[in-house]
Amino acid sequence: MRWAIPVRYRAAGDPLRNGPTVTTTPAPMTGEQRMLAACRRQDVDCTPVWFMRQAGRCLPQYRKLRERYGILEMIRTPELCTEVTLMPVDIMGVDGAVLYADIMIPLYGMGVPFTIDPGIGPVVHEPVRDAAAVKKLRIGDPEEATPEIFQALRTLRSELGGRAALLGFAGAPYTLASYMIEGKPTKDRGRAKAMMYGQPELWASLMDTLAEVTIRYLRAQVAAGAQVLQLFDSWIGDIGPSAYARHILPFSRKIFDGVRDLGVPTIHFGTGAGGMLELIASAGSDVVCVDFRVGLADAWKRIGTDMGIQGNLDPAVLLAGWDAVRPEADRVIAEAAGRPGHVFNLGHGVLPETDPAVLAQLVRHVHEQTAR
Repeated sequence: MRWAIPVRYRAAGDPLRNGPTVTTTPAPMTGEQRMLAACRRQDVDCTPVWFMRQAGRCLPQYRKLRERYGILEMIRTPELCTEVTLMPVDIMGVDGAVLYADIMIPLYGMGVPFTIDPGIGPVVHEPVRDAAAVKKLRIGDPEEATPEIFQALRTLRSELGGRAALLGFAGAPYTLASYMIEGKPTKDRGRAKAMMYGQPELWASLMDTLAEVTIRYLRAQVAAGAQVLQLFDSWIGDIGPSAYARHILPFSRKIFDGVRDLGVPTIHFGTGAGGMLELIASAGSDVVCVDFRVGLADAWKRIGTDMGIQGNLDPAVLLAGWDAVRPEADRVIAEAAGRPGHVFNLGHGVLPETDPAVLAQLVRHVHEQTAR
């Protein structure tokens, strides 16, 4: 069905030749309907839009809360988590509301102590670097470990009322393993990769544990109200195709297989990994997130048009003002070429210096330019 084409029908019982003809136009979709339809490669009234890291750093309202609360405190306080998650829906009109959380949250249930330190990021205080440490990792009920996350999801689903689809997410095993082994963010993930190459059996045991934990965590999110799931593998650009296929892909595939029966759309995200886009697409998600280093038209040629694509505006262009943003947004729209399955997003997360008004204008522009 093409949404811009009027629907003509005749009242029941009227002769086909002589009865009155009524012309109607379908009502516009809600953000929830638009996002879910696009992820399933169905017809939409216009292209849905959301932004990674939209619930946070660039918003003055969020920064005021951060003056009073720590990140983990906000994540684990349902009222604050709900408030922050809804901010970009209320302010920017995005079609997806992504849960305000952090990829490290499942570590609570695994018995791995961590903090998120200002200026550093996630810090694991007892790095997982040997067989004994891997064996100690717990696989339990995620809702018992962090009930407040799921309470927030239930509240959000009710509060959204269809205005936007509710997105849950998790960190992929490679990215989580990197933090757990290194103990903090690093540029080269050297310790993690050393385990991967030098102790492949130990690595596989850790990755399998993380995959199982992630499946349970994502399934619990859906049970609490999440309508779309995104798997973040932020560091897979570190890895070459052969190592990815052997040491990482099987565990990402296990996760997508482990949630497929739930019937919710899935998105696979990674950065700097355009050279192995076909492998990433083979993990089993419904939508592949493409960063700004790969054109959308080229990406679709490589993975096939039977998959959706999310992306892929360079986040930095948003700092240059609307006159710079508009032609770049139009370029992305043109590369998508009206194919079913496009979700407009950035190639990575919103930068802290971004003007929220520019983001709101971008949402309106994409909706207007892609109206069917």
